[in-house]
Amino acid sequence: MKIFIKNMVCNRCISAVEKIFSEADVSVRSVTLGEVETETDIPAEKMLAVEKNLLETGFERIMDSTHQLVDKIKNKIILKISELDIDEDFLLSEFLSSKIHKDYSSLSKTFSQNENITLEQFFILHKIEKVKELLLYNEFTLTEIAGKLGYKSVQHLSSQFRNITGFTPTEFKKLKDHQRKTLDSF
Repeated sequence: MKIFIKNMVCNRCISAVEKIFSEADVSVRSVTLGEVETETDIPAEKMLAVEKNLLETGFERIMDSTHQLVDKIKNKIILKISELDIDEDFLLSEFLSSKIHKDYSSLSKTFSQNENITLEQFFILHKIEKVKELLLYNEFTLTEIAGKLGYKSVQHLSSQFRNITGFTPTEFKKLKDHQRKTLDSF
């Protein structure tokens, strides 16, 4: 039985969901971002307990295919950004079409209608959140960050960063409150 789950964005999420199913005594075949495959069907009473625990932990079962698709798109984007390996000539449209095997225009339309934000805006906002994270870790220079996230130049990254946050990357690093957002809040 496949169960689709909203707000799974990292390996810790996978662990948390595995724990929820284990505590409910439900055997799972696999747990990946946004999806749990169980060994057998889950009785209704157990499913209610699982859903309750998912909600208490910040997750939610997704019942319809549109929301499953939107969640799949989000997960693909978040994973791509987390890899820190975005080429300068990266095209979101080609990436998503090849990963999800659907026409980009329909993906874009579905996403925009359900999230009230375009795919491109979602992608940019997540890249900026990753820039914030990397700036705070102080492991990479701004030039290295720009290269890892597909920016053509440091100036492009800085300009986009300022448009989104109101600060330059340097000003952001000096702030006491770094105003970061969780990945599932978009």
